[in-house]
Amino acid sequence: MSDTGHEPTPTDTPAAATAPAPPPRARDVIFGTQQNRIQERLNDLDPDLGRYIQEFAYDTVYDRPGLDLKSKELIACALLVSLGSPPELRTHIRGAMNAGATEAEVRGALMMCVPYLGFPRTVAAFEMLRQHLER
Repeated sequence: MSDTGHEPTPTDTPAAATAPAPPPRARDVIFGTQQNRIQERLNDLDPDLGRYIQEFAYDTVYDRPGLDLKSKELIACALLVSLGSPPELRTHIRGAMNAGATEAEVRGALMMCVPYLGFPRTVAAFEMLRQHLER
């Protein structure tokens, strides 16, 4: 019996503590509504390649603790500038902004490429940013 003199009912007892929902997978945030299209494109190139990229790059490396997703995406943007990979850079500029990066933060990450990678690659990166912002 409870202090009220009757058997406890579901409304008398606190709701069962529920575990917080797990955070979204990094790939869900990065790719957003483009996830299926991107995965299909990779699978069309080669199904094993598509699976390796999803399982290793995103579900293992990106989901590791240590850095927040926004920082990981800003780093990915700078690395993709260094590789000269415009399609992937476009994806990760969108991903950085999906993860909470501001336009100024993306611009700052791209600008850090100038002393290390030179103007041509950095200009190309800013062109990818411009195209993304115009959409």
